[in-house]
Amino acid sequence: MESEYRKHMLLSNRQGFTLVELLVVMAIIALLAALVAPKVFPKLGKGKTAAAQAQIELFGQALDQYRLDTGHYPTTEQGLQSLVTNPGVDKWQGPYLKKNVIPPDPWGKAYNYQNPGSHGEYDLWSYGRDGTPGGEGEDKDVTNWE
Repeated sequence: MESEYRKHMLLSNRQGFTLVELLVVMAIIALLAALVAPKVFPKLGKGKTAAAQAQIELFGQALDQYRLDTGHYPTTEQGLQSLVTNPGVDKWQGPYLKKNVIPPDPWGKAYNYQNPGSHGEYDLWSYGRDGTPGGEGEDKDVTNWE
């Protein structure tokens, strides 16, 4: 009977993890996260900047098609919305964007459009993550002239 008791005690002590074992595993996971996170998060910002640049190029192609049809780019007042709805122009043959909506930039803000532009026939830009002119990294402006 005593040997059965010992066997039972040995088995019952091995049924779960100890607090120390759990803390060691959590510490290892935290160390791995601390090493991986700094390498992953900057790439997320670069991805949003690249997406904004791609959208600006897409808008540029749509604006060029608008100009081919109408003979001019939309005015600042007509804005990018003229790519999806006719602003009252006779030769308009749009919509010039597939989804018939002007998407916001990757940070959820509206793109800026100006015609005539300071850097070309028109200027098209996003102020980046911070929503203000200038900045570095993800806060840097994304433009059609750079």
